[in-house]
Amino acid sequence: MEEKIQTQKWSPEQVAHVVGIAYKTVYNWIDQGLLDVQLPDLPDHGIRRHRAKEKRGTFSHGRSIEERPHKIETRQEFGHFEADTVLSGKRKGQAVATFVERKSRLTIVKRLHGRDSQSMTQAVLELASQLQDKLKTLTVDHGKEFANYQAIEQLTGTQVYFAHAYSPHERGSNENRNRVLRRFIPKGQAIEELSDYQLVQINWYLNSRPLKCLNWHTPIEIFLLNLRH
Repeated sequence: MEEKIQTQKWSPEQVAHVVGIAYKTVYNWIDQGLLDVQLPDLPDHGIRRHRAKEKRGTFSHGRSIEERPHKIETRQEFGHFEADTVLSGKRKGQAVATFVERKSRLTIVKRLHGRDSQSMTQAVLELASQLQDKLKTLTVDHGKEFANYQAIEQLTGTQVYFAHAYSPHERGSNENRNRVLRRFIPKGQAIEELSDYQLVQINWYLNSRPLKCLNWHTPIEIFLLNLRH
């Protein structure tokens, strides 16, 4: 239990479901000191809920999310992704791109060697090559790293939709997964310090966690199930 909570960043509720006990029991064991788990090990501890000031720069073009088909909103169809950038603690340091498949919640974290649109475009091209025809759409914000969206559409055949400004709920899966990712890469940590192996490990931890919204299946299970169809 301790390894799941401390290292893999599971919540007590996730651990409780796998073990087959009430999640309140896990919290009681933590309170009683029966588990070597501290408050910082628990989800959302110390996380600020207000939106951080935008530091990436923005632009105002692109296809609005209002044009996005309803089947994407309802998560009926596989292959529709949300994308975002998680920044390093350094002003000009590396960043990572996060891609979340809406139906399965599978999260793919890729290293970006820059914070510009060229770096993001390269990451999307790599993703499209890996997924082939399974990458159908991307929903993003107006961060400047997505300014090259027309090239992305032309090179991959993937339609890009832009959420409204200051509306993170329109990319709710991405926002949620980014909060979990920040437990592995806290604000202030230089992404350059993370090895490629550590990023692979973080990807595995994110996608091997059972999620309540998936009826306690893991994202990788649902993703692979849909990938075969």
